[in-house]
Amino acid sequence: MAKETKKEKSEEKIYIIPLRREWEKVPRYKRAKKAVKAIKEFLVRHMKIYDRDLRKIKIGRWLNMHVWQRGIKKPPIKVKIKAVKEGEIIRAELAELPKKALKEEAKKKAKEEAAKKKPSKPELSKPEVREEKKLEEKVEEKKEEEKESPDTEEKEEERKKEVGKVEEEQGQEQKTPTEKIKKEGKDVIQEKDIEKKEKKVEEKAG
Repeated sequence: MAKETKKEKSEEKIYIIPLRREWEKVPRYKRAKKAVKAIKEFLVRHMKIYDRDLRKIKIGRWLNMHVWQRGIKKPPIKVKIKAVKEGEIIRAELAELPKKALKEEAKKKAKEEAAKKKPSKPELSKPEVREEKKLEEKVEEKKEEEKESPDTEEKEEERKKEVGKVEEEQGQEQKTPTEKIKKEGKDVIQEKDIEKKEKKVEEKAG
């Protein structure tokens, strides 16, 4: 026969814990610590934790802030708490939460409801996530190239035209000095021929 496992029900109780008698036993600079310890000892005794293990008592955020609110030397005289027993662990919190705590709880509930309403995406492994990112990046690059392509083509055509004009001008500049040299060479040759003819005429005359 298999053993039947009984589900442990969570018990909830409200206590008003006196603290002044306890923290008066210690010096001023240890009072708040003693008050926290007194709360744990009270709950261990009244919530039926038979091994008296104080580590099983979990002090809530707002209860801790209430004890330490006025500093280590001036803890409260008494405190009203709500204790919830979950198995062997007891969670203690202020019975009357401040407005700030109520607002935070309302925000948390709203976020949880919004998360439930949203359709949850299937969780992907790391390599799949990387592949998706790469594909998205490639698609974005292609879109950017398509946007830039008409402008680049027009710019390239303008550049080619400008380069062609510059080359034509350079070709003309290169041709002109050679033509000048040729003309000058012809003039020099003609002058020499004239001088030779004149010398021959003078020789014959002499």
